[in-house]
Amino acid sequence: MAIAIRGKQGLTRRHVLVRSASTLALAGLGGFAKPCLSRAADRPRIVNGIQSGDVSAGSAVVWARADRPARMQVECSTVESFKTILRVASSDALPDRDFTSKVLLEDLPPGRDIFYRVRFEDISGVSGEPQVGHFRTAPTDKNSLSFVWSGDTAGQGWGIDPSRGGMRTYRTMLENRPDFFIHSGDHIYADCPVPAELKLPNGEIWRNIVTEEKSAVAHSLAQFRGNYKYNLLDDNLRAFNAQVPMLAQWDDHEVTNDWSPIGSADETGYAEDSTSRLVARARQAFFEFMPIRAVPGHEGRVYRRIGYGPLLDVFLIDMRSYRDSTWNKRDDPTDTFILGPDQLAWLKRELAASNATWKVIAADLPIGVISEDAIALGNGPPERREHEIAELLSFMQRAGIRNTVWLTADMHYTAAHHYDPNRAVFREFEPFWEFVSGPLHAGTWAPGELDNTFGPKAMFQKGCSAEQGENLAPCFGLQFFGRVDIDGQSEVMTVTLKDVDNRDLWSVDIEPRPDARPGRILAQHF
Repeated sequence: MAIAIRGKQGLTRRHVLVRSASTLALAGLGGFAKPCLSRAADRPRIVNGIQSGDVSAGSAVVWARADRPARMQVECSTVESFKTILRVASSDALPDRDFTSKVLLEDLPPGRDIFYRVRFEDISGVSGEPQVGHFRTAPTDKNSLSFVWSGDTAGQGWGIDPSRGGMRTYRTMLENRPDFFIHSGDHIYADCPVPAELKLPNGEIWRNIVTEEKSAVAHSLAQFRGNYKYNLLDDNLRAFNAQVPMLAQWDDHEVTNDWSPIGSADETGYAEDSTSRLVARARQAFFEFMPIRAVPGHEGRVYRRIGYGPLLDVFLIDMRSYRDSTWNKRDDPTDTFILGPDQLAWLKRELAASNATWKVIAADLPIGVISEDAIALGNGPPERREHEIAELLSFMQRAGIRNTVWLTADMHYTAAHHYDPNRAVFREFEPFWEFVSGPLHAGTWAPGELDNTFGPKAMFQKGCSAEQGENLAPCFGLQFFGRVDIDGQSEVMTVTLKDVDNRDLWSVDIEPRPDARPGRILAQHF
């Protein structure tokens, strides 16, 4: 949970930390006092880089991880020299959170570059070396903005091969200098161990960095944590995290392939409240390592709305935590769900309340790609999980909610899908775009098949060919991300699908349509 603390507050908890850690240290040394060490050689360290997230007009979350019990100190400024300090906050890094720590910086000026400086202070008062990061707060005026999105990191055993540049897509995205990054899920592949070597189709060898915690399918909390720490060994990812704030959501591989809340468990089974212990451990690790803003009164909730000025609201949804536990197949006629009634009601309410020109729905799965794990079943009227999407789309049409764009990943190829009721079996909706991107650093697949329930048409798609074979390694260049630019004057949204070498593969300009909500139309006339 992000904690906002000013100045020197929180000393009571720190005194407890000092006493506990001192007791443990003395016990470990058999009761003898620890020899005096050079403070310069024994300072607490930041071990996995720094990152920021969930940036709004006036606040942001800052994250770091220490190498021991310590207190994270964060200073921020509008100047890179830190000549003037704007805000100060602090939070403990404790063993029960694997020494991760988050703070919520508040009362920040909108539309400004914010530089933040992080250091850890240990129980004896010694401070470690600082690291400096950057983010830009959301504007309150109609300023131009840009962001990137993608998903799917370190999948199918393709880990970090330093001789091939590591996770290169993060370096390329950083070169685009976006205002923020939406990670659409599969930050890790907890169910995909990373071996030392993999043979490539051309006979070459892919050589991974290997760690103990990433060498087996994750079941323990330490193994889930180790998956995140493995990714943070990559220089490109750490450099990206320090400069670009992230809006994080999750999909299946943060837990296990195609998981559902009730249907996925390991030998530890279920807790007394019938929740999966495996999912609970995965969720804990996710929230420990993500710079994600806590939702008051809803601990562990992933879905949320992030406002980024008058041009954009981002609705991050969760298509995992509230789904049913069945496969998406026609042989079971029972209506099922992927969002759940509470989340669906929240999304309707928040979309209707949004004053932003553009409403981006960041989904962890696409709508129209046929999949037993997702939504689309195949041609025909809505069935099973498609009913929730039909309900949402028809609600938006009735409510006059326009300028919605769906962004997602998961499919390990990139595509632009245009949905049109004139092509659809179900026709009670306004036309809209859905864009698919990824993988960031994982195996690449061929494009999937679309169904006609909501009338999607693939305007562009690129993945591996039949000749290349599926699960194509990252070194063959088919790694993808998307970039979104919104012009501050015309309010036109430009979506560009790009590859790891920063090539523009396909692009479209989308003109905003006038607001059709009755109350808003009335307000515009007076």
